[in-house]
Amino acid sequence: MEVQHVIFEKSDWVPNNPSLPVLLYKSVFITKNGSEEFARLFTSHGWQGVWRNGVFDYQHYHSGAHEVLGVGKGQARLLIGGPTGSVFEVSAGDCILLPAGTGHMNLGASGDFEVVGAYPNGQHADIQTNAPSKEASATIVSLPVPETDPVQGAAGAMMTAWRREI
Repeated sequence: MEVQHVIFEKSDWVPNNPSLPVLLYKSVFITKNGSEEFARLFTSHGWQGVWRNGVFDYQHYHSGAHEVLGVGKGQARLLIGGPTGSVFEVSAGDCILLPAGTGHMNLGASGDFEVVGAYPNGQHADIQTNAPSKEASATIVSLPVPETDPVQGAAGAMMTAWRREI
């Protein structure tokens, strides 16, 4: 499975994550409806708060949680990394792992677009639409790295890409 890594610098008011890359997993599932598969996969790797919906059409980030988004149905153009970030073309079967602080928004999607989202155990997403406070910035950089990759488990790409030096 191809996994791309991208680190984003701060973008206008969006902090992004200064040390953890966004991971894009292409073609995790080859299906037109992978929502059930993503929900089972994330849960099996200890990720919680599984939900299904779309991606907001305004720029936002989360300071209290890392977030995984599995594209269960359809396709979309997502702006990742804040206003000056990059456009990611995603379709059913693709998955994006966003470290806390990473800006994201939907630029346009098919009518059947659906993502399945989840968060590491013990982390809770908040929706931030303004520059972070000093406290929120500190939370973003100090959030623990999850115990397992939401897609590939204990030996997944996240385990090396998100390793922090102690």
